[in-house]
Amino acid sequence: MLKALHTTIQNLRSDSSKIRQKSPKWTFFSMAIALLISIPILTVVFSIFTPAGEVWSHLADTVLDDYVLNSLILISGVSLGVIVLGVSSAWLITMTDFTGRKVFEWASILPFAIPAYLMAYIYTDFLDIAGPLQTMIRNLFGLSLGEYWFPNIRSIEGAIIIMSLAFYPYVYMLARSSFLEQSTSLLEASRIMGYSTWQSFFKVAIPVARPGIAAGLALALMETLNDFGTVEYFGVQTFTTGIYRTWFGLGERPAAAQLAAFLLSFIVVLLILERWSRNKISNEKANSSRFKRLNRFELKGFKSLAAFTVCFIPVLIGFILPVILLLEMFFSNLDHLNLKFIELSFNSFTVSALTGFLAVVMALIMAYSARLNPTRSVKFFNRVSSLGYAIPGSVIAVGVLIPFGYFDNSIDSFFREYLGFSSGLLLSGTIFAMVFAYLVRFLSVSFGGVEASMEKITPNMDEAARGLGYRFSKVLRSIHIPMMSGGLLTAGLLVFVDVMKELPATLIVRPFNFDTLAVQVYRYASDERLTESSGAALMIVLVGIIPVIIISRTIARSRKSETQ
Repeated sequence: MLKALHTTIQNLRSDSSKIRQKSPKWTFFSMAIALLISIPILTVVFSIFTPAGEVWSHLADTVLDDYVLNSLILISGVSLGVIVLGVSSAWLITMTDFTGRKVFEWASILPFAIPAYLMAYIYTDFLDIAGPLQTMIRNLFGLSLGEYWFPNIRSIEGAIIIMSLAFYPYVYMLARSSFLEQSTSLLEASRIMGYSTWQSFFKVAIPVARPGIAAGLALALMETLNDFGTVEYFGVQTFTTGIYRTWFGLGERPAAAQLAAFLLSFIVVLLILERWSRNKISNEKANSSRFKRLNRFELKGFKSLAAFTVCFIPVLIGFILPVILLLEMFFSNLDHLNLKFIELSFNSFTVSALTGFLAVVMALIMAYSARLNPTRSVKFFNRVSSLGYAIPGSVIAVGVLIPFGYFDNSIDSFFREYLGFSSGLLLSGTIFAMVFAYLVRFLSVSFGGVEASMEKITPNMDEAARGLGYRFSKVLRSIHIPMMSGGLLTAGLLVFVDVMKELPATLIVRPFNFDTLAVQVYRYASDERLTESSGAALMIVLVGIIPVIIISRTIARSRKSETQ
């Protein structure tokens, strides 16, 4: 009887594997998406071999050193800033108990809601010579201009501070996750050996959590290299500003593409770091899962106040104060408010919603293909499709416009020669090009959420449906999509928010006379008229709160697994 049962199980497994192998079209779909998404990246890579003439020599002799040096300074400064802010907050919130700790669990993520470029505009207006802070100082102490020293926010140091405040939540979340997974045995052993709390923190907790911290740091630095609005407004020359100026100022596409390829080399290093960190995190979670988590120790009096201050200052400067200043601008300028932001809101919502929908559809195809055919080739294609999030928007924009421009010129030449009229621009300077650039950049955001949701559905349900005669597409429509509705909505919302805030790719790829909320804020801030765009800025912040809510709910669920 046991032998018969074993044979039956083997036959079922064999049938299941046959079912999985009869889905070549899903593999084709996944491969087609990967090839489509890889076009901009490959364009930038192969641009290295395109002659750029004297322009590249001019850039190399004049500004290339500044681009490299300033990028390295930004990376170094932001690294220090996000590690100090993110790790300290994560450690205190995870390992100690103090007044306000539960609020800071989710409040420490709030700076995510404000793009770095918007924070730069707000604080420049607040800290400028004619701003409210310096005006108050002069009135309070009876000083005149030049009689006192005040730091210049529009500098590379100011850019480092702004980016650190905007990007430290990456380190906070992953560091906190690592601290939650740490073994109580290690920390208790360190205390038995006579280590103080601080010694245990530096010699045990930090080394164990290092992969998580490194992964968060890699993400923060990718965003740093992607930033355009902050560095351009502060007059800091980096690769993103150089790409924009070379493309539009000099009209030299090959040189701009080669600058993009240069920037891509920085990103490759960060990708390797992030991938290594992710593997280390998986290993350490597996190793630490058999241990109970460390109980939090209570802080009282001055220590509680100090912990509250350490966690509160980044939230105050990174979210609360910018929102208050924006609200003050908005309500003080109601009579002269530029209502164009309502029209631009429609533009932003349209492209964001369209990109979010398409990103979820493409991610669903990729995840389902991997489920049906979990081969190395399918996994490779999916990984290629997910590279875009690590690539700066300016690089992707260049990689999109070059092949699209070549296609448009080729078609136009054909029509002129054989049909006697011009076809004009079919792809370049269209909504299609804009949405395509967004998909390349943010497809991985939706794929991660969709893949995680699909993994929760047991394969037995697929096999049962196939046994009832359901085709693969019907299994996806009738079983997977209804069960994954929450995950699909979350993935779409995250892409929607990212598109709403994206500035570099939008500036380069957008159609003529088609602006978004981010573009309006950038333009008015560049003209020192941020107050007039406060409505658009507030809309971006309100939409940016959506991922904060989603992440906060995730943290709330994780709290159930913590040992009180």
